[in-house]
Amino acid sequence: MKRICSVYHSSKKMGMYLYVLKADALTKVPEDLLKLFGRPQHAFDLVLSPERKLAKEDIEQVLENLTTQGFHLQLPPVEDDYIQHLPDELLTRNDPM
Repeated sequence: MKRICSVYHSSKKMGMYLYVLKADALTKVPEDLLKLFGRPQHAFDLVLSPERKLAKEDIEQVLENLTTQGFHLQLPPVEDDYIQHLPDELLTRNDPM
């Protein structure tokens, strides 16, 4: 079963993507999810089939979610708690001018 899919990325959370059937667009995505997701920004369209490999998602799960709920939400990878993010100012303080 091949499905034509549109993929949107979140304006609020880096690495969060929403897969929807192109024909349905965003009509089947719950309003509450769209509020959390932010303004969807179209990234690309692609044809999904069980033979296709996706970099970060299980194709079977994506196709099942598209069939049963009308969308698939890809969450960003979990950051390790021990990594401390430093401001750019501190990271570049000793760089030569």
